[in-house]
Amino acid sequence: MAATTASHELKLDPKYDDYEFPTTAPTPQNGHPGHTTPEQDAQVFQLRGALEAAGSTQNLDTLTLLRFLRARKFNVELAKQMFLDNEKWRKEYAGIGVEELVRTFEYKERAEVFKYYPQYYHKTDKDGRPLYIEQLGNVDLTAMNKITSQERMIQNLVCEYEKMADPRLPACSRKTGHLLETSCSILDLKGVGIAKATSVYGYLGAVSAISQNNYPERLGKLYVINAPWGFAGVFSIVKKFLDPVTVSKIHVLGSGYEKELLKQVPAENLPKVFGGHCDCPGGCQLSDAGPWQDPQWVKEPKWAKKAEKAENTSGAIDNTQLPGPTEGSAIPAAPTDASTVPADQPAIAPNTHAV
Repeated sequence: MAATTASHELKLDPKYDDYEFPTTAPTPQNGHPGHTTPEQDAQVFQLRGALEAAGSTQNLDTLTLLRFLRARKFNVELAKQMFLDNEKWRKEYAGIGVEELVRTFEYKERAEVFKYYPQYYHKTDKDGRPLYIEQLGNVDLTAMNKITSQERMIQNLVCEYEKMADPRLPACSRKTGHLLETSCSILDLKGVGIAKATSVYGYLGAVSAISQNNYPERLGKLYVINAPWGFAGVFSIVKKFLDPVTVSKIHVLGSGYEKELLKQVPAENLPKVFGGHCDCPGGCQLSDAGPWQDPQWVKEPKWAKKAEKAENTSGAIDNTQLPGPTEGSAIPAAPTDASTVPADQPAIAPNTHAV
């Protein structure tokens, strides 16, 4: 693909495209909404037709199809397979499907889990994108397994992915006046040694697989801060296997990260613990502060509009009950299989994964 294309209005499909927010990307990146070539527009049409022929009826809007096409370098057949696999996963996940899960899931143990493993959205970066923060330094699997389970932690993150797509990104797009499709993520490795890193490797592998397979093209920038000695060296080797576009989004910083981070995140939006000025009442971790809380910018998410009940929900899991302490419930080893097509995001934390 060429580096840039002439900007133009997104070509909308009246059957599937019903957007209540801006639909043109702010920078002229090839293959992004408002910056596509005639050939790419034709590939969107071709992909939609192929998916309709395969029986797909949902999520066939232009923005979604463009994300799947970019994730597969505009190879229509590969994008089609990725989309179909994603739709199957969405229908079957957690026994009730993703949309029903996000409508009904209650993460009552959030505050207790966050004492050991904070993962949260908080305000925006200087480009207006949702800021996602994750801290690995206090992970304690023994304590966490008494509070929750890996299954519920992953289900919570799936719900957060859905809420990032709607209502967070649309609200941010309305506020900035242009389309925003990605997040800015901070992964804090302060206090993380080899033992802690390997202890959550299975969990990170599981959420990374979900993110790269089902939420493509969601990462705008990733700042890895307080990176321990040797991490940069390891990353310099790993990045050779990553897509160059992904590598350009990742910034590995040591303990002196504040100056670089504040170039991207306004001090008033960055929690004090990272060198910013924000100190939300009750703590930034649990505030979920951002444009998506402002009535001026937020609208009811589409997933909140409950669809007709599926005929068979007998196998649905109960997402409202907290688990009791369990024996042998430590997080398992990471899966070893990988996609045959290089994913355009690294295999690490939640919206640190989704590009």
